Amino acid sequence: MYFSETLTSSLTPSAVETMIPVQIGVRRMISTFSHLGQRIKQTDSEIVKMFLVRNLVQETDVAPLGCKIRRDPSVRLLDERFVRILKIFKWGSDAEKALEVLKLKVNHRLVREVLKVDVEINTKVKFFKWAGKKRNYEHDSTTYIALIYCLHEAGLVGELWRTVQEMARGPCLISPSELSEVVKVLGNCKMVNKALSFFYHVKARKCKPTSSTYNSLIMMLMREGHHEKVHELYNEMCNEGDCLPDSVTYCALISSFEKLGCHDSAIRLFKEMKENGLFPNSKIYTTILAVYFKMDRVDEGTGLIREMKENGCSPTVYTYTELIKGLGNVGRVDEAYGIFLSMIKEHCKPDAVLLNNMINILGKAGRASDALKLFQMMESLECTPTVITYNTVLKVLFESTGSASESSSVLQKMKANGIMPSAYTYSILIDGFCKTNRVEKALLLLEEMDEKGFPPSPAAYCSLINALGKAKRYDIANELFQELKENCGTSSARVYAVMIKHFGKCGRLSEAVDLFNEMKRLGCSPDIYAYNALMSGMVRSGMIDEALTLLRSMEENGCMPDLNSRNIILNGLARVGGPKRAVEMFMKMKNSKIKPDAVSYNTLLSCFSRAGMFEEAVRLMKEMTQNGFEYDLITYSSILEAMVAEDPISPSVWGGNHVHSQVPSWRKIMVFPEA
Repeated sequence: MYFSETLTSSLTPSAVETMIPVQIGVRRMISTFSHLGQRIKQTDSEIVKMFLVRNLVQETDVAPLGCKIRRDPSVRLLDERFVRILKIFKWGSDAEKALEVLKLKVNHRLVREVLKVDVEINTKVKFFKWAGKKRNYEHDSTTYIALIYCLHEAGLVGELWRTVQEMARGPCLISPSELSEVVKVLGNCKMVNKALSFFYHVKARKCKPTSSTYNSLIMMLMREGHHEKVHELYNEMCNEGDCLPDSVTYCALISSFEKLGCHDSAIRLFKEMKENGLFPNSKIYTTILAVYFKMDRVDEGTGLIREMKENGCSPTVYTYTELIKGLGNVGRVDEAYGIFLSMIKEHCKPDAVLLNNMINILGKAGRASDALKLFQMMESLECTPTVITYNTVLKVLFESTGSASESSSVLQKMKANGIMPSAYTYSILIDGFCKTNRVEKALLLLEEMDEKGFPPSPAAYCSLINALGKAKRYDIANELFQELKENCGTSSARVYAVMIKHFGKCGRLSEAVDLFNEMKRLGCSPDIYAYNALMSGMVRSGMIDEALTLLRSMEENGCMPDLNSRNIILNGLARVGGPKRAVEMFMKMKNSKIKPDAVSYNTLLSCFSRAGMFEEAVRLMKEMTQNGFEYDLITYSSILEAMVAEDPISPSVWGGNHVHSQVPSWRKIMVFPEA
């Protein structure tokens, strides 16, 4: 049988038309010109030559004398005509027969080449399954991984996992590097548990993992936040005997322990790494530096920089960021700023994150002018300010100068430089304008925020409601509160607390109680601010017993009272309950973890003054001085006036000494009854 007869009988007309060049005509079903219906005469050999792929070796290479060149069809590149058929007709009988005609042998290289072709993923999957059923052919790990990458790129996670399972169950061997590749792909697909399952299945049957394989698994677990499992893998890795952790392993482990807050373990691994002869890189040093600062081991942290330089490991901008941030947090602002300046001299280019931290540290230390100078230097440092930079500068301006004009100027500069304000930017501006008594400007910014399409910001509403409440504009504050609830469906616990506080202050206690109950009904658990706000309102209304009941309820619901909670109750008892109950509460505070502060002492001092208990008041004043607290001058003056009016020369009161600007030495130290 001639080749041409085989070709035309085996392929469908459409496939033949695709494979045959334009010069060869095929009889048309409908033709308006007679000559178009005539077949161009060609010999059988000419037709065969059409489907032969040029042998590049024959054209370019000359075989050595006496040697034969082996022609292996499996190493030929895919014929363009076959690729065209795949793209047009997908995988099916046409493509299968074209593969036979072109004499392309089905082997691993051919399968990998076909999977590289830019065709639909379904075509690749069908071809892969067809090839797997061919006689004398079995997929190996390279073909499986090629298909796995294709499926990952196409987002077919289900088919990808089925292919991985088939690969694991099949007879093909899997190398450690290939095991790492599959683990990475599964990790990228967020299939962490499946990746672990595949790893242990292959480890038990086909492959002994290397350090690199374990590292791939550890990095995947870190990326997905499974830090606890990282330590288990480390122990498993060490138990392998011949699979020792390397620098990559230690880097991942130290980073995981730092994120988990296991600081001692991170430092132990750091020391172990050096004992094993491995040299920490800048990333490991930076992580340990952050750990030392979190543990308040500041001197060891700064010493780490010296160690880095001695070992030839130059600190990076990330290292300097952690160092400057850590020093700033412990109040060593001058040292932090000095390190920043020396860093510039060493030609280590700062980034926006480092500069943002430095500006923030200087601002909090009251060095607004230095912070603003640094902000203006950013352009010369070739560092573009980000939205976070502008937010930081705005906070510094409001907290230091409180200048609304300067803040507005920074906002305009921000917009002019093409950086759009964020919701947090508006919250900072609104809070700043509220604190500088420019509530109308803050209200305009809230409208602008809404026009820009930002979702309602509870922080911005909280600042406005608080400012309006302080201005006794309770109705407008309530309108804003209701607006926030309508727009968000609910409100935050902090906004509820602010509204409850102002309702309590203006005597609308029933509305405050209703809001508190509404919080619980809507599933918004009251926080400590909400509890304190309602207790304060109750105390203002003389409802001290109800306030004490609320304090107990607070503790039962797992919201632990703070010092402010205790002081609110102490104030209520001092005003309504009398000195005895106030002293009992005070003693409870002294015997608990929450010790009295200056507010607590002054509250009790006022109580003694109102009750005429001058000797007790004097003893309390002496105790305050010993504990480093200052007493309220108004209360002190009223005590003196009352004492002089009652008995200007009584030695039992004065102790034989006249009272001057300093606290006199009293004869007795006040002893309160045990709680």
